Amino acid sequence: MKQLTFLFLILSAIIFSSCNDSSKKSKDSNASDESTKIYFNGDIITMEGESPQYLEAIVEANGKIIFEGDLKTAENRYKNATKFDLEGKTLMPGFIEPHLHPSLAAIMLQNEIIAPYDWKLPSGTKKGVQGEQAYRSRISESIKSNAFPDQMYFIWGYHQLWHGELSKGLLNTIAGNQPVGIIHRSFHEIYLNDAAIAKLGIKESDFKDNPQVEWSKGHFFEGGWLALVPKMAPILLEPNSYLKGLSTMSELLHQNGITTIAEPGFPSSDFDGELKLLMKEMENNPPYDVYLIPSGTQLYGMKGGNEEAMAFMRTLDTVRSYNRLNVKFLPKQVKLFSDGAIYSQLMQMKDGYTDGHHGEWMTPLDLFEEQLMMYWNNDYKIHVHSNGDLGQQMVIDLVKKAQKTSPRKEHRLTLHHMGYFDESMTREMADLGIEASVNPYYLWALADKYSEFGLGSDRAENLVALKLLTDQNIPLSFHSDFSMAPVEPLTLVWTAVNRQTSQGSKFSQDQRISVFDAMKAITIDAARTLNLENEIGSLKVNKIANFTILNENPFKIDPLKIKDIGIFGIVYKGDYSISKEFKQTE
Repeated sequence: MKQLTFLFLILSAIIFSSCNDSSKKSKDSNASDESTKIYFNGDIITMEGESPQYLEAIVEANGKIIFEGDLKTAENRYKNATKFDLEGKTLMPGFIEPHLHPSLAAIMLQNEIIAPYDWKLPSGTKKGVQGEQAYRSRISESIKSNAFPDQMYFIWGYHQLWHGELSKGLLNTIAGNQPVGIIHRSFHEIYLNDAAIAKLGIKESDFKDNPQVEWSKGHFFEGGWLALVPKMAPILLEPNSYLKGLSTMSELLHQNGITTIAEPGFPSSDFDGELKLLMKEMENNPPYDVYLIPSGTQLYGMKGGNEEAMAFMRTLDTVRSYNRLNVKFLPKQVKLFSDGAIYSQLMQMKDGYTDGHHGEWMTPLDLFEEQLMMYWNNDYKIHVHSNGDLGQQMVIDLVKKAQKTSPRKEHRLTLHHMGYFDESMTREMADLGIEASVNPYYLWALADKYSEFGLGSDRAENLVALKLLTDQNIPLSFHSDFSMAPVEPLTLVWTAVNRQTSQGSKFSQDQRISVFDAMKAITIDAARTLNLENEIGSLKVNKIANFTILNENPFKIDPLKIKDIGIFGIVYKGDYSISKEFKQTE
């Protein structure tokens, strides 16, 4: 009996081993066909861990990473794979833009751009202009040369600190009967002349209870802007022009190495219209994914209440017409709005402004608290637009209150933008589990001017003080909030690492962060902001094969040169889109 048992065990072991070998061969065979690709002979950086980790080779098949390790093992295991020689270039996880607005990009990129600084576009550079008279001359020339009679003409990029005061009366003088809208650099304000008001068919009585409308100046800001945008939607969403703007956006994303974007706060004005046009652009299969986060603020108004807005949100990630392979709503995530725009100096500041003006709340405080508590109690990941220290403190205090009444772990509530904050606030954030997604570009664009106007040198020179966040180990991502910054991840990294301004000033150098922390903020930590860190953001087996290929290694060059690193190409879900010089061998 013992002999029979022993023979049975040996036979079983042989059968199991045979099956296991067969399974392994089958698996390797499936992964070793010609669609499998081995990337090698370059700096392959995983963005895993707490410092740069390098691989000799990485293998992709069917849009997923299937191997990471040494080249010899990769070649032996995947003998029939296509081999891509990086020829010394650097391969990283695909760059992620966790806060970008396709609707704003589509509007900005289809219309005229006259801003304080240059804007680089695929078609060329739109030169910046500074000074009141120079600005007025430029917009006058633009209107005369480009506007069509009886058609709305929009110009984006105005800022009062660089361009002087603006009003309906001045636009009437400059543009006459031509309908003109001057969109503020912040995209939170607009000035209209009388012809534009008539073209839009709006009346003063439509905004009689809105404190954020100055009708006599044709000025609509913050809540006034939000109320006006739906009335402009038929013009702003004109399909041919809008799609042209989206196409230009896709070009910009590609040339800057971005393989994933997210829009926190969808829609801007028209849910069905914006989604239809976005999906039309994505039918062209540009090499990036779009993730959408619904706007609790806009849907509150569109659906008639907070409960109604949340009920609608629950359908978004399950209804097929709202999702495609490359356009998806992120489940149980929502965007809310705290205080006003930093570019308008309407963020709420604890110590006010040096010239005596005051900030604005984008959402009435009682309504904001109702919204935050409702989504908190329903286990949503909450993203909050918040710029000033008072605006952020308001949110921090509400999270403190929510944690007492309904404690949550891993809630990952994320403050977005974070123009100005202090050390005590970051300690509170760390204790409460609040995370950060910031725009480092604020320092470059605004610190010099805001030192003179509104904030004073101490606060302006400490805009987006990033080391206060990293010292508290607060997860940190970067975003452009396009068009609040160029859609250039390496420019954001450069600013965070060097803290230099447009005027060459070197402010608060103690707040510089490491290159590794900055690169995490456009890769793995940007993925975390979207709750997607298990799918994208680093080079790891079973993650999506999104790569950005750089001409130089950001960890091995002078940090002052990081923004000038060339983007050689990208790999999106295994498909490469790169220049002809890239050598392919088998």
